Amino acid sequence: MRNRIKSNGQGVSSLDAPWFVRGGRAVTTPVPFGVMGIVNLTPDSFYDGGAHDGPRRGLAHALHLLDQGADILDLGAESSRPGAAALEPAAELARLLPVLTGLRQRATGAVISVDTYHASTAASALELGAAIINDISACAFDPGLLDVLAQYKPGYVLMHSQGRPDRMQHDPRYGDVRREVREFFERELTRLTAAGLPENRIVLDPGIGFGKTLEHNLALLSHPEDWLGFGRPVLMGLSMKSVFGGLLGLPPPQRGAATQTATALLWSRGVFWHRVHDVAAARQGLALAAALASNGSLAH
Repeated sequence: MRNRIKSNGQGVSSLDAPWFVRGGRAVTTPVPFGVMGIVNLTPDSFYDGGAHDGPRRGLAHALHLLDQGADILDLGAESSRPGAAALEPAAELARLLPVLTGLRQRATGAVISVDTYHASTAASALELGAAIINDISACAFDPGLLDVLAQYKPGYVLMHSQGRPDRMQHDPRYGDVRREVREFFERELTRLTAAGLPENRIVLDPGIGFGKTLEHNLALLSHPEDWLGFGRPVLMGLSMKSVFGGLLGLPPPQRGAATQTATALLWSRGVFWHRVHDVAAARQGLALAAALASNGSLAH
């Protein structure tokens, strides 16, 4: 395992590994954490489905998250909640492209990620200025996506999942979930780089809630060192998820404080990037954690 972890002397592990995206630019932040704001353009996402669907509302929400301090916007036009049915690429693009085009006009400097596993959607989005592809499937649902990644060399979120969204939570099983997720990252990093995607484009996401029980999720969350050892930044997608329902009995609308707490705790364990619905709240918790780790120098 390629270990590039450095200690910052304050009990926090940080990766000496920038994240490069399309065009060869590094995504940098002025503070020691990064926040990806979730823009759901779907009528059926588990937390805010329907709240921001449609071009006007989707664009307004994206701009609002930028105002809150999102370093990256992650646009998703197909729900990946447990039990969600697949969406055809044409329908996905019809939801996605008006908002992406609007952002290119209204927020020219925004770093935009597109949450898709379809090769045709990814190619269209990258042509229109998206910089990152956030793929729940590791190129397994549409193998043509691997060719798109090799051609455009965008930033890429390599996420672990077990099964498609419509059945991933039916009966997820592992012999050793920590070992299997480590082996997945080792195998897929090798495959992606061999296909032509530079390793410095890739961040890792353990896929909390994607084909995993509460026990699986907690085993992974308790050991972020498993993924940090690969020498790539980690993106945590934990916002408002069912782990808080299973552990604390909270329905989705009441999971904000738990999300904020877990986000700060995981940052203290070395997780740099955090994908969240409430950007302002996440930044508050992360700024507090960073201040306490750096002798009181508050980072906003």
